[in-house]
Amino acid sequence: MSDPTTPPTPPAPTAYPARLDVDYSDAHDRVKTLFRIVLIIPIAVVYGVLTAGETRTVYDQSGEAVSTTSGGIVSGLFLATVLMILFRRRYPRWWFDFARELTRFGARVCAYAVLVTDDYPSTVEEQQVHLEIDYPDVERDLNRWLPLVKWLLAIPHFVVLAFLTVGAFLAVVVAWFAILVTGRYPRGLFDFVVGVGRWWLRVEAYAILLVTDRYPPFSLR
Repeated sequence: MSDPTTPPTPPAPTAYPARLDVDYSDAHDRVKTLFRIVLIIPIAVVYGVLTAGETRTVYDQSGEAVSTTSGGIVSGLFLATVLMILFRRRYPRWWFDFARELTRFGARVCAYAVLVTDDYPSTVEEQQVHLEIDYPDVERDLNRWLPLVKWLLAIPHFVVLAFLTVGAFLAVVVAWFAILVTGRYPRGLFDFVVGVGRWWLRVEAYAILLVTDRYPPFSLR
């Protein structure tokens, strides 16, 4: 029988609705690492074509050329999701699934670019990059007006992440040399680079994918 004077144990915190983990490998291919910037070009082009906007040149009344740029699929998904949550209180499952798979594909491309995996990015298979995003119950979990200001609320994260991203870039440069010499990705650098990616994912889930109203923690874990 429990002691009535003992305060109840607080519930364990639930996992954030967006999670990222990458399997650590003790051995990396030196040749693949040396030529990574070349090897990644084909799949980077595929991802870029899939997500980039369209730039067109039109001419005004004076005959002067004017370039116009339309948003890509990411901005389109964001705006459509904002409107659906705002006016219909819905997040259609089929485009949530599409957004999640596109995010997973982008994470695999990024993981390959920053050397944390030697697996060439697949458009289908999970590989060593494990990314999960929970499907939201819009009426229960999401405030219909919050998507209008989430980008503003996330500004502190963007500021911190700007510095962390520079640090991650430097860490990848150091890791590149380390792999060429030792064949190993230093575990501390690996955890830092993956942690920055994990932080970016949580902010993306909050401010861009709009799957949660839970404010992202300032944490690499």
